[in-house]
Amino acid sequence: MKQLENKVAIVTGGASGIGKAIVELFIKEGAKVVIADLNEDLGIKLSESLGDATTFVKADSSSPEDNKKLVDTAVEKFGALHIAVNNAGIGGDAAIVGDYSLESWKKVIDINLNGVFFGMHYQLPEIEKVGGSIINMASILGLVGFANSSAYVAAKHGVVGLTKTAGWEYGTRGVRINAIGPGFISTPLIDNNLDKDTLTYLETQHAMQRLGKPEEVAELALWLASNKSSFVTGSYYPVDGGYLAK
Repeated sequence: MKQLENKVAIVTGGASGIGKAIVELFIKEGAKVVIADLNEDLGIKLSESLGDATTFVKADSSSPEDNKKLVDTAVEKFGALHIAVNNAGIGGDAAIVGDYSLESWKKVIDINLNGVFFGMHYQLPEIEKVGGSIINMASILGLVGFANSSAYVAAKHGVVGLTKTAGWEYGTRGVRINAIGPGFISTPLIDNNLDKDTLTYLETQHAMQRLGKPEEVAELALWLASNKSSFVTGSYYPVDGGYLAK
């Protein structure tokens, strides 16, 4: 039997990068998936390639209304909600705190932190009805600092704290809630925005001397979504090629 047979999942930021890898693996393991993303072209293309087990919803994770719409869609189309992966995120400006754009600060916090809260706010009551798992995408920068990325670092630290709190609150309510902390992963967010020298430098910051692959993060998400992690909640799991081992 497949690990997610007869389960229904939401994956935000699901049209590319880590989110896409999670969607594809969840489908392979028997789940039905609501793919959420702002990129309509990529989202529709992915959904069509994966067939009737998916549906695409254009959604902004920083919108409470859009997060509610995702949950409503999962229940209306597939009958329930068992799993949510709150993955959508952006990098934001690169600047020291005193020079950091107030507009960029608000946007990063709205998407990377508030979006996770809004998602959980609507996901939890529905998942609690049937039991299941929420996976929040934090980062290695949810545990350590990183110069010129104050908003991103603050948001990801917030995601870890939110995850631990909700994990405790729902420990006897049938919902497990955990966070993943990827290292630097080879995704469009990284590959399209950083020059070769920067990418080479980032590789050297990992013990394995390379960037991670989206599929490597997806495997951890699958384990956290499945019954194989039945005694795991309120935890933070790095998948970082040894970045945090320094």
